[in-house]
Amino acid sequence: MSATPTSNQTKAPILWTNVIVFASTFLIALIGVPLYGLYVGLGVEHLIATTLALGFAGMSITVGYHRLWSHRTYEAHPAIQFVLALGGAFALQNSALHWSSDHRIHHKFVDQNDKDPYSAKRGFWYSHIGWMLRDYQGEKYSDYSNCRDLQKNKIVMWQHKYYLPLALAMNFGIPLILGVIFNDIWGMLLTVGVLRLVLSHHFTFFINSLAHIWGKQTYTDKNTARDNYLLAFVTYGEGYHNYHHIFENDYRNGIRWYHFDPSKWFIKTLSFIGLTKNLRVVPEEKIKAAKWRMQKFKTEQKIIDLPNKDVVLAKLEHEYEALVSAFKTYLETRKAYLTAKKQKVSDSVLAELKGNYELLRKELKRQQKQWQRVLTQVPA
Repeated sequence: MSATPTSNQTKAPILWTNVIVFASTFLIALIGVPLYGLYVGLGVEHLIATTLALGFAGMSITVGYHRLWSHRTYEAHPAIQFVLALGGAFALQNSALHWSSDHRIHHKFVDQNDKDPYSAKRGFWYSHIGWMLRDYQGEKYSDYSNCRDLQKNKIVMWQHKYYLPLALAMNFGIPLILGVIFNDIWGMLLTVGVLRLVLSHHFTFFINSLAHIWGKQTYTDKNTARDNYLLAFVTYGEGYHNYHHIFENDYRNGIRWYHFDPSKWFIKTLSFIGLTKNLRVVPEEKIKAAKWRMQKFKTEQKIIDLPNKDVVLAKLEHEYEALVSAFKTYLETRKAYLTAKKQKVSDSVLAELKGNYELLRKELKRQQKQWQRVLTQVPA
């Protein structure tokens, strides 16, 4: 269920299969599930099963479709890939090959209305779901030239070839099995089947829509992507979207230990037992540099109308240069110290390097505090 816009938006034919699936499942979830719960009853088992199924489908998209196959931020054992491929079929968001192709186009041409499949500049409705309701893709539907690497992946291609039967088997099979186990087939079909599917769809779609409209531009303003901590909770860590759009090759979206990013935790945990490897991480210095540049830019915009803007701007520039210089010196000294430790140099040389390293680390902390002080002193 995906498409890429053509220039003729208004005349693109309606994709009736998508329209029927989205509309019918939404209405059943909105009306059928509450009525069933009211007149028949739903128990804790329905809540637990739906929550687990929602997590399986959602994580298969974030861990598999997104971070593994679209961006190749890590490598996974074939057994993990197989499970993620099944979960992707359960999520009913098209095959991993097609999803990844659309997503790579989105990153390459983000916010370009004539090329970005779900450009946020076309509005909330379009980026959220409208782009999938008409055949904007046309003849380009099967053009996967940007995914030649994935076409060499046997699991990805197996899932792509058998996507429809896999999707039907997963979306009906799992609820039916649970229905038999808990002696409530209709209840499980409604909750684990339909309600879970609707929630899974729209949680993912929020990243295409809300995450490009609502939140902070922490690292870049070159595109509409935003960091939104609330969205991270319903998208398994995908809400740190401004970070992702500038550092798409990082297996993490939430880079701090306290950031809610279960997709990151899952990938990292599997690496301890050898099921994932080569986890790609953006160097901390690049992250800090991007953040400081953005802070400087935003501050410059705030002071543009101040009568003493030249004085404030000069101070801002001075502190920024001092911070960048301190950071550069710190990194060079840290590298020299860590290299010396590996080479097992003499204790006296190592002690001197360590002393310089510790001194410069303290200086960097002092400079960072000074930078924050300058930012807070600027009138709102």
